[in-house]
Amino acid sequence: MSGGVWRSPVKSVRSAAVLSAVVALLISANSIWNDFAYDDRGIIVDNVRIQSVETLPEAIFEPYWPNEYGKDLGLWRPVTTGVFGIQWILFGDNAVPFHVLQLLLHAGVAALVVLLAAELAPLSLALIAGLLFAVHPVHTEAVANVVGTAEVLSSVMYLLACLLILRRGLAMGVAGHIAVWALYLGAFLTKESAVTLLGVVVLLDSARTDISVRKVGTYLRRRGALYVGMILIAGLVLWARVQVLGSVSSPFGPIGTGPLEGDVPRIWTVASTWPHYFRLLFFPYDLSSDYSPGVIPIAYSWTAPGVLGVVFVFSALGAAWVTWRRAPLSHAAVSSRAVGFGIVWFAITISPVSNVLFLSGVLLAERTLYLPSVGFVIAAAWILTAFHRERPRLAHALLALSLVLMGARTVTRNLTWKDNLTVFDTLLNEHPESGRGQWLQGDVRYVVGDRAGAFRSYSAALSLLNGDYPLLIEIGRHALGDGRDELARVLLERAWGDRPERGIAPQLLAVIYQRREEWEKAVEAASAAEAFYDGADATTSHMLAQSLAQLGRWEEAVAARQRTIEAGEGDRWQQWFWLAEAQAHTGDTVAAHTSLVNARARTEEVGDLRQIDSLGAILDLR
Repeated sequence: MSGGVWRSPVKSVRSAAVLSAVVALLISANSIWNDFAYDDRGIIVDNVRIQSVETLPEAIFEPYWPNEYGKDLGLWRPVTTGVFGIQWILFGDNAVPFHVLQLLLHAGVAALVVLLAAELAPLSLALIAGLLFAVHPVHTEAVANVVGTAEVLSSVMYLLACLLILRRGLAMGVAGHIAVWALYLGAFLTKESAVTLLGVVVLLDSARTDISVRKVGTYLRRRGALYVGMILIAGLVLWARVQVLGSVSSPFGPIGTGPLEGDVPRIWTVASTWPHYFRLLFFPYDLSSDYSPGVIPIAYSWTAPGVLGVVFVFSALGAAWVTWRRAPLSHAAVSSRAVGFGIVWFAITISPVSNVLFLSGVLLAERTLYLPSVGFVIAAAWILTAFHRERPRLAHALLALSLVLMGARTVTRNLTWKDNLTVFDTLLNEHPESGRGQWLQGDVRYVVGDRAGAFRSYSAALSLLNGDYPLLIEIGRHALGDGRDELARVLLERAWGDRPERGIAPQLLAVIYQRREEWEKAVEAASAAEAFYDGADATTSHMLAQSLAQLGRWEEAVAARQRTIEAGEGDRWQQWFWLAEAQAHTGDTVAAHTSLVNARARTEEVGDLRQIDSLGAILDLR
């Protein structure tokens, strides 16, 4: 490896791919012994719906997150859910097989990076790109944490589709089209960001084909079938998302970014995240499991990080434009067009989570850089190979140093994903300004019984996260459970005011208002909650029926009690008894007697039967 051309130490693309895969396996091997941590707990360990053969098929057609915010978080990943479910059914709560699969998939992606780059550039550049990808620390979150399987598995299918497109060219044939469509569908149903493959196809073709304005008609005639199929698939998946989630994207923005949904221009905050992209790609030492406020504060005007981010982005796009106008990529020589290719790849693949066009679920997350970093390593490999022509020994040393330092950082960082306690401790030690970190610390303190410490942490989290809706709900619940009704009322009324369309806050407020015997407010809150749940939540309908009865609004109370029974409370004798009481107050004694018959059929307790018979006797007197 000396002289003007950087010669690869291996002689074939296959050997280079295998070498990159082996390096990826070695660098990330210590993640195999990690337990389930962080989001793994909610999505896998506590998600009983995926843990049996009977319930898994239904879970596949439900939101990715199994909690009450499932639809609001805007995630539906049926393939990922299915993979997790099958693994759990086979291996139970043993995390090792989950990590083994993830590690093997990551090694496969490293190999695919080599194969993809080798279609566009010399073997030496492809090998360097593969090795850089294999050791890059920014991949740790996606590889060492089980839920990162969504990123890695989707990337496998995404890159396979890209490789097939490059190898088949414009003459793909029926089998080629079907294969790409199937891979696109699988990748999209594994992770939403795979939707960007449509744009990447244009990038891949333009790297080796002249699709200038005068030839675009010819190009579209030859590539049209592929695009039409992919557009139909994208439309089908987006339609299915609406059926499952109620919308295409997330109703909730990133945690703690509520002000960005109002009058505060989000570009000020979004731009301030861009320097973090460059830092994480070029100098990935300071890593974090959280980038919510205040790790990245909400910006209420242009700030130095925001201006720097704009400079970085426009400089990168300018470099892409300049280098793209030069000679196309080829195997004959290392072309500077690789820089443009890498930058455009990154821009396209990061777009769904960039918060530029719309607010996504995260302000920034290292796992979301997994697929976009393919573009970075290709561009970085060109920079190293270009530098090699001038200073070969220094280029060798720089590559070796980069691989060693990044590999070492990846090995140490893998261990921070060992379990929940390690993740949280690391986050709070390295980023005490993290709003999510303070929230998590509050949860831990609450569980161990340190209520005062928990509410201090929650207070800090509220300040840092701008009164985030789920946080307000969680603290309100804890306050309600601890008998701190006034604190709970203040928090929950704020949450209801911020999100009047949501049903959780008014549902909890109805409990508080009932305790205070503020029946009009209880009716208002319970009615709002019932409307949100579309009458399908028995608890809410029950509270509404109780409150209406206290106000003497018996006709409405009867209807609410009937909805309670229909929502799943029909096996409880008390519901039929209360229905009979309400019906009796409306004067409908026949219906009341029928309800009492239903009540008797649902209990054998002597005391219960006496109560039922007492009401029946009163009805007979009428």
